[in-house]
Amino acid sequence: MSLDRRTLLLGMAAASPLAMAGRLWAAPAGGARLLVVFLRGAYDATNIVIPTKSDFYYESRPTLAIPRPDATNAHAALSLGDAWGLHPALRETILPLYQKGNVAFIPFAGTDDLTRSHFETQDTIELGQDINSSRNYRSGFMGRLAQTLSGTSPIAFTAQLPLIFQSTGAIPNIAINAVAKSAITERQVRLISEMYAGRPLAAAVDEGFHVRDDVYHAITEKLTQASRGAASPKGFELSARRIGQLMRDRFSLGFVDVGGWDTHVNQGGATGYLADRIGELGRGLAGFSEEIGPQWDNTVVVVISEFGRTFRENGDKGTDHGHGSVYWVLGGGIKGGRLAGEQVPVDPQHLFQNRDYPVLTDYRAMFGGLFQRMYGLKQRHLQVIFPTASPMDLKLV
Repeated sequence: MSLDRRTLLLGMAAASPLAMAGRLWAAPAGGARLLVVFLRGAYDATNIVIPTKSDFYYESRPTLAIPRPDATNAHAALSLGDAWGLHPALRETILPLYQKGNVAFIPFAGTDDLTRSHFETQDTIELGQDINSSRNYRSGFMGRLAQTLSGTSPIAFTAQLPLIFQSTGAIPNIAINAVAKSAITERQVRLISEMYAGRPLAAAVDEGFHVRDDVYHAITEKLTQASRGAASPKGFELSARRIGQLMRDRFSLGFVDVGGWDTHVNQGGATGYLADRIGELGRGLAGFSEEIGPQWDNTVVVVISEFGRTFRENGDKGTDHGHGSVYWVLGGGIKGGRLAGEQVPVDPQHLFQNRDYPVLTDYRAMFGGLFQRMYGLKQRHLQVIFPTASPMDLKLV
């Protein structure tokens, strides 16, 4: 395991108040918390929140479609009501939260950016500016939100400060990455130690392996206990629990991005590549909700992606760049257990450009409505955060 001095210092910063540019970020009390999770690469929302009543869906995805809800079929969609189902990989994680009313899905959501370019549309969303105006790359919408609100403690859980948090204020960022067990096996450790036995470097080599193991166990021990002896959490699941700890105790406005969603080839259906990725995401979000504890009732998590994917599967058993997506809103105070926002039948007549979900809920309007309810912001404040956009109140909180 490679762990440099800078990584150790960042880890230590997570355990103490974080000072940046002379400012001390105080721990939030019982106020509202917001975490935005950006799925970079455009996840295939149609196979996650599934239009199970649409014959057109099953005709369009002969190898990718998730079977209609069926209690006898472990690979079938999980019913979300009359017309929609949830991917079976989320059975133990997101479905229970949905049934408790802690999750709402917003289908046909997205942006008016039609480039279908990952980078272009990611920039569009993170900036939150009028697409018809010139872009100011030094002003992201969460940066403007942090400046508008008083008493917030923002943080980006990323290696570099993301575009969404660009602003004139000082906003810290910290990379929260999964810590995996070293690829060097115990047998290899023994052989290396034997090779250096009796030589001047023997003590240093042994100490290096001890430090490696101490750091690994120090980071994973708490999470292993919480999992009741299960394997150590990996990937986003581990990251999300650590984010939950930090947002529970110190930060009230957070952003994290998760990659790996560009599924042009061999995407899979109920099992396979996308199923594995969405399973990791579900475990991470469920872990976050557990780790943040009682503050879950004050927390809103919004899961977004730059755009959806083509409704019909391609010749490589995958999907290509699309338009409309499905956003998730989670939290203990969410009025969930439902699909929110405007909806249309899932049929050929309602596809955008005969290939994608349409966008009926604009992301800026959705976030504006959330901010209005969460923070009591007036229209003049919302216009600073989302110029020219009007808030849409979906009554999510």
